[in-house]
Amino acid sequence: MTRKLVLLAFCIALLASCKNKEKQTPVEPKENWVKLFNGKDLNDWIIKIKGHAAGDNYNNTFIVENGALKVNYENYKDTFNDTFGHIYYKKPFSNYRFRMDYRFTGNQLSDGADWANRNSGIMLHCEDPNNIGLDQNFPVSIEVQLLGGNGVDERTTANLCTPGTNVEMDGELKTAHCISSASKTYHGEQWVHVEVEVRNDSIIKHFINGEEVIRYYKPQYGGGNINHNMEYWKSLEGQPLKSGYISLQSESHPVEFKNIEILEL
Repeated sequence: MTRKLVLLAFCIALLASCKNKEKQTPVEPKENWVKLFNGKDLNDWIIKIKGHAAGDNYNNTFIVENGALKVNYENYKDTFNDTFGHIYYKKPFSNYRFRMDYRFTGNQLSDGADWANRNSGIMLHCEDPNNIGLDQNFPVSIEVQLLGGNGVDERTTANLCTPGTNVEMDGELKTAHCISSASKTYHGEQWVHVEVEVRNDSIIKHFINGEEVIRYYKPQYGGGNINHNMEYWKSLEGQPLKSGYISLQSESHPVEFKNIEILEL
């Protein structure tokens, strides 16, 4: 066989090998993200506002406008009166990734708490909204606390707060109500992308604009910061928190949410 034929045979064999490798390369399955909010109405959501029955959208607090779900205080006459509100997706989840975009707008109501300025949250593993007490402030849950900057100071977002719950970090049980993340500060009315990965009662991770900012383990019942049915929740202390509803908060500052999606794992 001539030298040219040997070289040609080698090239043909090499090309065939490359094609075979291409055929063997696994195709990544497409992620099946599902929209929880259709941008048009609140038909798949349950509203519970302190002092009002589940389903009562007191003062038209939660509205849909320009494709966004908005916390709206136009009918409050600048008086919040601790009417903390939450809007829950209609069914519970356990293992999933959740993502959305949020931004703070306008000004806080005049009698809102200082800590509630540019403050909202995603509540994970929530109790059933239909079982929440009439005057209960917050659902027992794990909170992804969303904070906006004040234009001057550093203020992290996607922090962890724990109404009626505890978690483990670095091998230790953490009982502090809120733990700061490692995020940047986001001032003004810019949209921020938040994502959460929830693995039942094993691990939860928070991401801001694609960067992991905090992770923790073993969410469980316990701790304080609840004002309803306290003896019952105390009896569950230490038991794992495996699943629950997802809700978004109203805490006296206008906020908007959009592109609300979930990927069940």
